[in-house]
Amino acid sequence: MNQDRRSPSVLPLVIVVDEDETVLGSLKFALEIEGFAVRAYSTWNGVFDDASFSDCACLIIDQKLPGLDGVELVAALRRGRVAAPVVVISREPTTVLRERAARVGVSIVEKPLLGKKLLERVRDVVARHPRMH
Repeated sequence: MNQDRRSPSVLPLVIVVDEDETVLGSLKFALEIEGFAVRAYSTWNGVFDDASFSDCACLIIDQKLPGLDGVELVAALRRGRVAAPVVVISREPTTVLRERAARVGVSIVEKPLLGKKLLERVRDVVARHPRMH
């Protein structure tokens, strides 16, 4: 467990979108323990009201969202000039989904989220994000 004594304003911000409140709470908890500031949303609607995108180090978006899937949300965010890296989480991603995700420049981590695979991917994209250096 990482103990980070920095103030929340300097922690890398991760925005998480997942309709499953249990998954959302677990991800928020795990990411905060690892030293990230986290904003969590159970619907994609709230994401568009968040003015934190300029400070966002990474977004984690569930592929299965009501009304707009994760890759569609990423495409909409990109049209809105949100350039932060994105990790899409999905149960049994198809080849078509992987191709769609690649077209909008996002990686996919498969559910169930066992071990540290998601955390490692988040650390990787945050480390490569130019705003974090």
